Amino acid sequence: MKKFPLHWQILTALILGILYGSFFGEYSWYVDWMGDVFLRALNMIIIPLVMSSMISGVTNVGTSENLGRLSLKTFAFYIITSLVAIITGLFAVNLVKPGIGADLGMTQEVNGIGSVEKPFSDILLEIIPTNIFSSLTNGQMLPIILFSILFGFFIIRSSEKSRVFLTNMFDSIFDVMMKITLFIITFAPFGVFGIVVRQISQTGDILHLASIMSIYMATVLGALLIHFFLTMPLIVWLLGKVNPLKHLKAVMTPLLTAFSTSSSNATLPLTLQAVEKNCGVSNKISSFTLPLGATINMNGTALYECVVVIFIAQAYGVELSVSQQILVVFTALLSAIGAAGVPMAGLIMMTIVLTAVGLPLEGIGLILSVDRILDMFRTATNVWGDTCAAVVIAKSEGEVLNV
Repeated sequence: MKKFPLHWQILTALILGILYGSFFGEYSWYVDWMGDVFLRALNMIIIPLVMSSMISGVTNVGTSENLGRLSLKTFAFYIITSLVAIITGLFAVNLVKPGIGADLGMTQEVNGIGSVEKPFSDILLEIIPTNIFSSLTNGQMLPIILFSILFGFFIIRSSEKSRVFLTNMFDSIFDVMMKITLFIITFAPFGVFGIVVRQISQTGDILHLASIMSIYMATVLGALLIHFFLTMPLIVWLLGKVNPLKHLKAVMTPLLTAFSTSSSNATLPLTLQAVEKNCGVSNKISSFTLPLGATINMNGTALYECVVVIFIAQAYGVELSVSQQILVVFTALLSAIGAAGVPMAGLIMMTIVLTAVGLPLEGIGLILSVDRILDMFRTATNVWGDTCAAVVIAKSEGEVLNV
């Protein structure tokens, strides 16, 4: 197995999982527990890995000026690429118009969506934790990231004795967490197999669903593929002077895992490992850009939300004006930033975009049947965007990479 690259092991497990789930779905309980164990193991290490990674990265940046420059580059990259993704989706859905003549009889009942709706101002306010231990317990990544950045920043500004001690301590914790990560990653093929078997067995007749929703799915997938294989590689090539194909090969393991798990957060340990070990990005860059990206850089989710909202408008016969579509673009950007890196988070945040342009929340029921399939593709796009940001920013800081 050691001679068989991990990304090929995961791809093989993915294919076998699809076959098993399609033909032996009623026996999924024999193997789907492997997916549960793998995800629990990843979730076990996410918070200590993110905290130690970010604090170690911030302390190794060196000065507050360097941290400010790195922060500006990271946020600018994430906002610009997310906007480009949304605009790609906007053009695709207006060109194809998949909602015209959509079968409203396919609408499924939507449960619990309205109850989680909240103003975007509340989402921003919740970034500041009232109790960091509560945030740690509940896995609230944005408050944890903010606290870690502040903690690392003030380590830099503390006395020499405290600075050296705490820097060495968090460097050591991060080193141990990466070793645990590498151990868990070795079981990724088994976990992916179990996850895919469960998803396929629960989805039902994928071909039937795909035939009914083919135009809508083709629009979403087409826009995602343009962003994945055209926009981001061009950015990596032009801005980072990095070979996109080499970079793609280097991060294939986290991309396949993101596709299988539909969770950016669960994939984060593998993303950190691939970007540092395979791409050669330093810890001070990867530990800052990647945890932040897994939380706020949702290129695929932002694109998807834009397409879905206009698809729903088309299906209900609502003509959105240019100003309303511009509102959709910026609301999708803001809601994607607030979306959690967990499966189907985009559906929950989509209520913000629908409410902004006065569309019924029940419209989400139109796309529920195929959302889980599309979630896999948009999560892989999200993680791809994070890795591209890491290499471009690393090159802008003068680092020499392996890709």
